[in-house]
Amino acid sequence: MFSKLTSILQHAVEVLAPSLPLQEDFVYHWKAITHYYIESADDKAPVTDTNIPSHLEQMLDILIQEENERESGETGPCMEYLLHHKILETLYTLGKADCPPGMKQQVLVFYTKLLGRIRQPLLPHINVHRPVQKLIRLCGEVLTAPTENEEIQFLCIVCAKLKQDPYLVNFFLENKLKTLATKQSDASSKAQESNEVLIADTGQTAEPGIMCGSTGAAVNSGTLSESELSDDLSASLDSLDMTTQPEAPINRPNQDYNLVNSLLNLTRSPDGRVAVKACEGLMLLVSLPEQAAAKCLTESTLLCELLTERLAALYKALPQSMDPLDIETVEAVNWGLDSYNVKEDTSAFHGKRALISFLSWFDYCDQLIKEAHKIAAVSLAKAIRDRFFSAVMEHQLMQTSEIGILTSTALLHRILRQVTSEALLQEMIYFILGEQRGPESLSDINKHPLRHRLIEHCDHISDEISIMTLRLFEHLLQKPNEHILYNLILRNLEERNYVEFKPACQEDRDVVENGQIAGAVDLEEDPLFTDISPGNRLSGTEWLSASPPQTPDHVKPDGKTEVHKIVNSFLCLVPDEAKSSYHVEGTGYDTYLRDAHRQFRDYCAICMRWDWPGLPKSLERCDLEAPFFEGHFLKVLFERMGKILDQPYDVNLQVTSVLSKLSLFPHPHLHEYMLDPYVNLAPGCRSLFSVIVRVVGDLMVRIQRIPDFTPKLLLVRKRLLGMEPEGPVVDHMTLLEGVIILEEFCKELAAIAFVKYHASTTP
Repeated sequence: MFSKLTSILQHAVEVLAPSLPLQEDFVYHWKAITHYYIESADDKAPVTDTNIPSHLEQMLDILIQEENERESGETGPCMEYLLHHKILETLYTLGKADCPPGMKQQVLVFYTKLLGRIRQPLLPHINVHRPVQKLIRLCGEVLTAPTENEEIQFLCIVCAKLKQDPYLVNFFLENKLKTLATKQSDASSKAQESNEVLIADTGQTAEPGIMCGSTGAAVNSGTLSESELSDDLSASLDSLDMTTQPEAPINRPNQDYNLVNSLLNLTRSPDGRVAVKACEGLMLLVSLPEQAAAKCLTESTLLCELLTERLAALYKALPQSMDPLDIETVEAVNWGLDSYNVKEDTSAFHGKRALISFLSWFDYCDQLIKEAHKIAAVSLAKAIRDRFFSAVMEHQLMQTSEIGILTSTALLHRILRQVTSEALLQEMIYFILGEQRGPESLSDINKHPLRHRLIEHCDHISDEISIMTLRLFEHLLQKPNEHILYNLILRNLEERNYVEFKPACQEDRDVVENGQIAGAVDLEEDPLFTDISPGNRLSGTEWLSASPPQTPDHVKPDGKTEVHKIVNSFLCLVPDEAKSSYHVEGTGYDTYLRDAHRQFRDYCAICMRWDWPGLPKSLERCDLEAPFFEGHFLKVLFERMGKILDQPYDVNLQVTSVLSKLSLFPHPHLHEYMLDPYVNLAPGCRSLFSVIVRVVGDLMVRIQRIPDFTPKLLLVRKRLLGMEPEGPVVDHMTLLEGVIILEEFCKELAAIAFVKYHASTTP
């Protein structure tokens, strides 16, 4: 009570007293602080019961006022006094000792406001960045400390200053050997250095005796000689500095980048606001363009360990079994907005809280890598691959439990959808597919075990697992990374050894009459195309606003004949007795054209920078003698396609969806292999068209055994479209649904072929 009354009276005196020049006023407030340690014998009273907070605030106001009164960049006498007399060094010492109790909090606030409110650059000064570096080490030492909010505010203002002037980060990268030598030198000359620092900090020669309150003895400067006073001051500083006491081992293998280490510790704070602020600070630091800082960040701090360990812990906290639909549909998660209240959630499910926490932290890792310097981004992404994907997630994906496989595959699919950083996506792709780029063979399809297992899961006995894994690959194909398609497909088509090369003779050529192949139907005269209304047609310039550029030596063929042949080949694959779309309005071939054009344009935009050739590799330069293997992925897809008449409707939808995505890619070899019915296949080879031909042959035989096939087929189509209410179960339902999907798939392939040929022949 007495101290508070004294503080009030002191403040009144300051207000009523005549105003002093700024420098004198500044020195007065600083000496008032130092005299507290001379005059006070009570080192237990909290700092809030003293005048220290008020004096610090006045000093700060004076510095701001001085800067406002001077020209930009000019240093005034008050700031010169603060720098020359090492006031920040002394405040750091007082804050470390926390004398009086709460002093650390006041020092942190003073540093934060000084750096935040003073416009001129302070950090380049050695008497600023050196004490700032020391104060940084004090932050995050103890979680849930009373100064935690002040610590994170201080660290964030330092990060913001480094973001403004990235070169300043070099002041915060300590040399380990130099630091060790400095510590040894400090230990040998501690008393002398402490005395010198103290005298310089206070701005007094032998007058004030400071900081003895912590030793329990007050020093009266008027009754001591200069040498005695100096000894007592040195001893007092020693008791506050506490440099001889070992620091707590808090996950700091070295002190190279203390700013990062302190932020890492605060990310573990139970206070979510503090943790988020610490994450924001790390985000600023990883984005700095300084190469030395990026290297130090990943090699000399625990940032990689923090990201991966927490990711692994949150993943392991998830339930062993979760509904894939819940994983798929949980709302989008942003790492800084991880606030979830189960009581307010009407769509809560078991494990939702844990799932949101995991996805939120994964989103943070992704954004951190996206913003990071390239060196740091690559290192962080590789650490996540090694310590999380390979060490934790791979085991879950390789297990034999169907529930476990389904849950882990759904989680992998979800984070694959979520990832946006190029470096992390690259490492995810290497984790899933491996890094191999040579042609596959049947003997080495198990070279990358996870890739092999996931592809096998596309044809799993469990339809749910098959659908989920197919969806994973479908989404993988849409990611902007060239290695995906090359690893899965293109490396096996490089030599075009699926083609049987033989010189064309006259007998093998179609007779051309009036510029058109005999028997070919003009598109405009084909009854299958009469439902294309003028409003649904697309102009020639719309077909390929984003198609790959033609090579200079590309002599464009007359694509009209080619596209008619190919379109008709796909449209005529399914026999008329197995077609049902022409009985239902709005299900014609043209319904696929707009979608095919939009998707093809999107795929062209993705592939534009991959330098794909405009024309197939010349057969004369291909190794046609090498045995052809379509690759494990296409092998499983073709086998699935071959069973389309006997598979569930949902499985068929997913299989055809993946195949249509592959057909959209504008690579000449892939286009030839997937969409050219007239390619001369080498013996023992198959293509998508040949697989469908075999399915149709099987269908023709089976149709004969089903009475009233056409009416049943039409009824099933109308039920699927919601045009007929559900009724009694129709016999051969699986086959009828398979026929409908087969017909629609052929129309989709015809539309894709038409769009791609139109694109290749449009100037």
